[in-house]
Amino acid sequence: MKPIYIPFLFGVFFTLAGSLYAQNRDYPIAPVPFSKVDIQDEFWAPKIKTNHEVTIPIAYQQSQKTGRIDNFKIAAGMMDGQFCTEYPFDDTDIYKIIEAASYSIQTYPDMEMEAMMDTLIQYIAEAQEDDGYIYTTRTIGKNVHQWAGEQRWELVHELSHELYNLGHMFEAAVAHYSATGKRSFLDIAVKSADLIYNEFGEGKIMNYPGHQEVEIGLVKLYRATGEERYLDLAKFFLDVRGKNGVGNPKKYDQSHLPVTQQKEAVGHAVRASYMWTAMADIAAITGDESYMQAIDGLWHNIVDSKYYINGGIGATGSGEAFGDAYELPNMSAYCETCAGVGMSTWNHRMFLMTGDSKYIDVLERTMYNNVIDGVSLSGDRFFYPNPLSSYGQHERSEWFGCACCPPNVARFLPSMPGYIYALDKNKVYVNLYISSESAFDLNGKKLALQQESEFPWDGGVRIEVTDGTNTQADLKLRIPGYVRNRPVPSDLYTYLNDKKQAFDIKLNGKKLSYSIDDKGYVTISRNWNTGDQIEVDFPMEAEVVKAHPEVKENVGKVAVERGPILYCAEWADNPDGKVLSMVVDPATDFKVKKSKALNGVYTIEGKARQAARQLNGEISVSKPRKLTLIPYHVWNNRGPGEMSVWLPTSVESARPEPAPTIARKSKVSASRKSRAIVALNDQLMPEHSNDHSITYFHWWPKKDTEEWVQFDFDAAQEVSSVKVYWFDDGPRGGCRIPAAWEVQYKSGDDWKPVNAKGDYPITKDAWDQIEFEAVKTNGLRLVIQLPKEHATGLYEVVIE
Repeated sequence: MKPIYIPFLFGVFFTLAGSLYAQNRDYPIAPVPFSKVDIQDEFWAPKIKTNHEVTIPIAYQQSQKTGRIDNFKIAAGMMDGQFCTEYPFDDTDIYKIIEAASYSIQTYPDMEMEAMMDTLIQYIAEAQEDDGYIYTTRTIGKNVHQWAGEQRWELVHELSHELYNLGHMFEAAVAHYSATGKRSFLDIAVKSADLIYNEFGEGKIMNYPGHQEVEIGLVKLYRATGEERYLDLAKFFLDVRGKNGVGNPKKYDQSHLPVTQQKEAVGHAVRASYMWTAMADIAAITGDESYMQAIDGLWHNIVDSKYYINGGIGATGSGEAFGDAYELPNMSAYCETCAGVGMSTWNHRMFLMTGDSKYIDVLERTMYNNVIDGVSLSGDRFFYPNPLSSYGQHERSEWFGCACCPPNVARFLPSMPGYIYALDKNKVYVNLYISSESAFDLNGKKLALQQESEFPWDGGVRIEVTDGTNTQADLKLRIPGYVRNRPVPSDLYTYLNDKKQAFDIKLNGKKLSYSIDDKGYVTISRNWNTGDQIEVDFPMEAEVVKAHPEVKENVGKVAVERGPILYCAEWADNPDGKVLSMVVDPATDFKVKKSKALNGVYTIEGKARQAARQLNGEISVSKPRKLTLIPYHVWNNRGPGEMSVWLPTSVESARPEPAPTIARKSKVSASRKSRAIVALNDQLMPEHSNDHSITYFHWWPKKDTEEWVQFDFDAAQEVSSVKVYWFDDGPRGGCRIPAAWEVQYKSGDDWKPVNAKGDYPITKDAWDQIEFEAVKTNGLRLVIQLPKEHATGLYEVVIE
């Protein structure tokens, strides 16, 4: 019998006839594919439509503009030129665009978008070498990226991304085949997969990909074709990781230990989440208990101590990596959008393996806050990191040199409906409360449901059977953790109000007696008929959240959330645009209001006071002022400015408005334009020269150049001293203390060196102060000579 392929989230496929299910060789719970779910709500449906009409076309246009498409045409011999983009993994942006478009046309049929995919696939086919190899920077042969190495696969375990690229191609090819029935892209993928099967494995090349992803793609190819060798190869790439004598073991790419021996989440967060997703897939198919035990332990390590309240993972931009336990800085939080996508897909797999709603709790928090924060309401501006605090140095971008995040969001959004429902024999899981319709085949009998939900703004849910005749089913309603007074499935975050909130469930208008099982579900078992209705009114109170006391940055602070939505204070809604200096009483009476702004979100209002530092060092506090909170995922849609998720509850934990010093009152500019210039007079003092908990300004990637920072005073001032604190992120980063520096003062239209009273000190992890003969001037300039092989950065400048 010919296999029938049903799409799973992100294009994973289950073979129904043939049959993996018959052999019990897959997840015990099957997702209801997004193509079988009709979204009808006012929250997700517009986002999915905007993604189709705006985001995917922009990704295509940017790929044209930046040369990503040209790379394939040059490799194919269709035009002359050299490799013309920044990274060897830029090929994957084209693959992800095809994957996103393949999902999207199943909701919004679009002949023009399908034709666009056909054209791109033709370029890819022509760029593929005869034996199946495809990697445009090497095939072009001009301006070959240094990460590629001299020979194929030579640096595959480092940064070549040859296998990573193929993983995304495999995912896209399977998605395209599912959407269109065409084999054009699938045949290209199979040819490449056969090449790497022939070249890697026991007795062949013993190495692993430096960036995990090919494993996920190979599993999808296995599901789409039934070819077991692709599954075997995916498992090989995981099992060879961390073996003695293989590659270059390091925590950065999780190759420091065999995957089944890893107990702590370390290294690059995206790489890790992709690896764990693949491990879950292979554990489900092969029954490998060691894989499941490993990812279960890693999941607890994250949720217990390394998970952000916005659903993000990755504490630092240095290596885009996890930090230590409870190391969760706010302003320098990385929380990469791609890592949020990886966290979502991994947790969905964990649910399919276990049927435990705690994984959906994590998934829901991540997708409502971290993932969709990655794209603007207009669909044409993007975040790469998603910080939890800002002085205004963060701003959404049209695109990125490393553009992995925008197309990742573009493929996530149209496939999101695949998270809502799931099936296990006659069990129907309702995991997310999103207005939608779907129909299920339960042992040959039909059950069709229509869900009307007020989520995420209110807790009312109504589910009606629209087609069913005496259909026996266990309808399993997920009871979200926040309804059960548990914001996350650990003690990392807790509510100040520990009172459980009651709610009613009605069946055909009558209150139902129910119990919540140990996996977080209420099960309603009966023979269902057309017209049967379930009504639930989940409580949606504004909840005040505190972090575990080991999260040092959040001691003395609270956050506010409501249902699945995390809130923040942003400049546009609050007095004088200042929110970082706000001090809130956690017992304040928060009021929920529907706003006309930001596409009609619900805001939360309360009271807060503003702290300000005086010149004498004392801190003053204002009378209570109105405090307005908006959903975190919509911040920075009105331009850059101050924002904070965690709100101080005392002056001691606040960041008072800086004192009106000479530097603070100055207009600050520099030889490099950057919003991080605000760091230079924010009066936040680093603990050392590699302190990422506060903002810093830098000139990376420049080196061996003369740069400057300028302070234009609001009036002429007599000055005689300058203190600076340098940023130096060695040995791994690109910034070091400067080779030299000098202070100049403004004299008419000229800049003249001050008469220094000694040599200019250059020190790491300490203040450098230079005193000079007093001058009366309208401005000072620091002229800085960058080291030969590095850039330089600054935390703070003090002028006296």
